[in-house]
Amino acid sequence: MKILHFADLHLGVESYGRIDPATGVSTRLDDFLKALDQVVDYALQAGVDLVLFCGDAYKSREPSQTQQREFARRINWLSTGGIPVFLLVGNHDLPNAVGKATSTEIFDTLAVKNVYVSNRPDIYRIPTNNGIIQIASLPWLRRSALLTREETKNLTFDQISQKLQQVLTNVIADHAAKLDPGLPAILAAHVWVAGAQLASERMMTIGQEHVLLLSNVAHPAFDYVALGHIHKHQVLSNDPPVVYAGSLERVDFGEENDEKGFCLVEIGTGQAAGKRPVSFGFHPVIGRRFCTIDVNIESEDAEPTATVLGAIAGQEDKVREAIVRLQISLPAEIEGQLRDNDIKNALKEAYYFTIARDIKRETRLRLGLEPRTAEEITPLEALKTYLEAKKVSPSQAKLLLEYGERLIREREG
Repeated sequence: MKILHFADLHLGVESYGRIDPATGVSTRLDDFLKALDQVVDYALQAGVDLVLFCGDAYKSREPSQTQQREFARRINWLSTGGIPVFLLVGNHDLPNAVGKATSTEIFDTLAVKNVYVSNRPDIYRIPTNNGIIQIASLPWLRRSALLTREETKNLTFDQISQKLQQVLTNVIADHAAKLDPGLPAILAAHVWVAGAQLASERMMTIGQEHVLLLSNVAHPAFDYVALGHIHKHQVLSNDPPVVYAGSLERVDFGEENDEKGFCLVEIGTGQAAGKRPVSFGFHPVIGRRFCTIDVNIESEDAEPTATVLGAIAGQEDKVREAIVRLQISLPAEIEGQLRDNDIKNALKEAYYFTIARDIKRETRLRLGLEPRTAEEITPLEALKTYLEAKKVSPSQAKLLLEYGERLIREREG
């Protein structure tokens, strides 16, 4: 039995794109659809038995009609091709208010053949060309769906988190107890598992995070644990396999060096030592490249523009059709010697580019602190020092530092 596992499509991301005057739609939409097309084409050509999507079809909770049409069109290609599709609801798929429909619920409403949508924990037994497979689902759930106000009354944030973790752990254990051991079983979850390496999802977070321990999800009743929510592809465990497929397309420079793609899972029919043989592999997709070029210019440089142009030429192959971030560090006294038009012309082959200058000015001593200068301390270090001086609690300081880092990265991008 072959299962294609992917997640975190995020149609609607418009960062580093332009509005197409003919359609009124961001050119970045095409990037994300091309990545999805590679998934669909592979599934149809390889004859997989199930396509498993682990949440976050869109960036926004209220996607545009165009985004919904293009996503539905590709799901239809799979379903009419005879491939069952399982859609798990992620945090970006939830509506702004309780009671509103999710962005993927339309498939259930129209009873689209071969398409299954999970917006609440449940067990689905899905017929495929190679038999029935069980999907134990754990979509993203609001805190209000897990705990009542009375249960959280007078509790600290950490205590609420512990209660949430226990409720979700109980859901998984309940699923595991109800599975038929004679059938292959997968846990599909949109959740943050502690220990996973983060990417841009922290900058795109909607709603309060639920964090589970690896031991909570790596239940032996499952042949494979398919995860969504974290954008970096990674394997957290091999017995059973606990895998984040990662997102399909790069969102920002935090994912510049991350490979993007999907996982192909194969579950055998025989059992050895009470377990089915399971294998899986990561299949990269071709996506939009991100490229950072750092140029450090010294005060004695007589031709600073030539230095910048040389750095760009050295990355010529990477620059072409890429989203490029050029970061120039130089002394204030030679800033005026940079020829902006020449630099922009050298980047004309890029899909999109930004140019940032870090101007090194004459240093001045900071008062009342260690002998470091204002120019020698990073903005994040400055924020950390300020929070320490104000005696902000460690948990609150951590949160503020995360938001501070986000703002800094957005400014640099």
